[in-house]
Parts: sequence; structure tokens; C-alpha cells
Amino acid sequence: MNPPGIVATLQRIGLYGGSFNPVHHGHLLVALAALEELALDRLFLIPAAQSPFKPGVPLAPAAERARWLRLAFAGWERCRVDSQEIERGGVSYTVDTLRDYRRRFPEATLFYLIGADHVAALPHWQEADALAGLAEFVVAPRPGETVPPALPPFRVRPLRGFPLALSASEIRARVRAGRRIDTLVPPPVAEAIRHKKLYL
Repeated sequence: MNPPGIVATLQRIGLYGGSFNPVHHGHLLVALAALEELALDRLFLIPAAQSPFKPGVPLAPAAERARWLRLAFAGWERCRVDSQEIERGGVSYTVDTLRDYRRRFPEATLFYLIGADHVAALPHWQEADALAGLAEFVVAPRPGETVPPALPPFRVRPLRGFPLALSASEIRARVRAGRRIDTLVPPPVAEAIRHKKLYL
């Protein structure tokens, strides 16, 4: 349930879903760009229980990934972590999450952040026709990438942002190889990964 008055005050809401396995500085830069370029009232970080696009990728425990997001975005006044996909369990479908936000914030404009590699696949996402009407999709390209056109009825716009060639899979590989990740993820996240001996 929304606190009193929150529906009236949140008119522009960004949703940033993903595995965040782990969260890294690339995610923070996308979040910063979205807050600024879209003039968001609030940005919700939504860790997936299990991405439908990465069924074979081993995930750090869901509670840890959510905790890392809270550590990474501590002090970001307009950012909140929403664990609803973890609480639902199973495969996380964006359409379910967007329906929940549309129900809770019926008057707000919703923006959903995705990577450029997801644009072409949008028509194949779960309940694509319904999904297209629930939010505008905002695309964060990597360095050198252009945003491909989306097929109707999807509405897509690019995020200029601060493109950074960094991926969670590269970070996991560095951990397995015993290499440092301190400059690639927020320091509390790097320490938590070391302490829990994850991704080894």
C-alpha cells in the first residue's frame, strides 16, 4: 500500500529491473542518467528472482543481491529498492511488475530501463502487447552502440547517459580469477562478495 499522498507526488517513475548479479558502477551511472534526463520523481531498483533471459546463469542469493542494491544506493534520495519480484519467486516477468506499478500509481508516467541488446527482443517478452501499453522503454546503450528502432506498439527512447563498457559477467569472471573488483563495484558490495566468498 502507498503512504498517504505518494500517488499524488510521484508523477514520473522509473523502474530499473535486472539480476544485479552483482550491482556495479555501470548500473549506478544508468540510474544517475535516468534520474537527470527523465526528471524522475522516484527510481525503483527491482532485483529479479530469476531472469527469463539468463536461465543458466547462477545467481547470488536473492537476499544478498537486494542488500547490495541498498548498500550501493544508500543516500540516493530518489532511489528505492523494490523486492517484489524476489518475493513472488519463480521467473520474473516485467509485465507483472509493471501491472503492479500501474495499479499503485494510476496517474504516473512509467519509464522502464533496458539495455540496447533487449530492444529487438521486446516483441517476444511475456504478454508483449499488454507490456507495450504499460510504460515507455528507455534504452541505455553501451559505448559505441546505437539504439535500434523498436517495433510498434512499443515506445522507446534513448538514454544519453554515461556509457560504460562493464558487465556483471566480467565482474564474476574477475572474482573467479582472484582479481580485484574494488573499482568496478561500490566498496561495500566488493567487501560483501569477498566476505561471503561468492562467484568463486
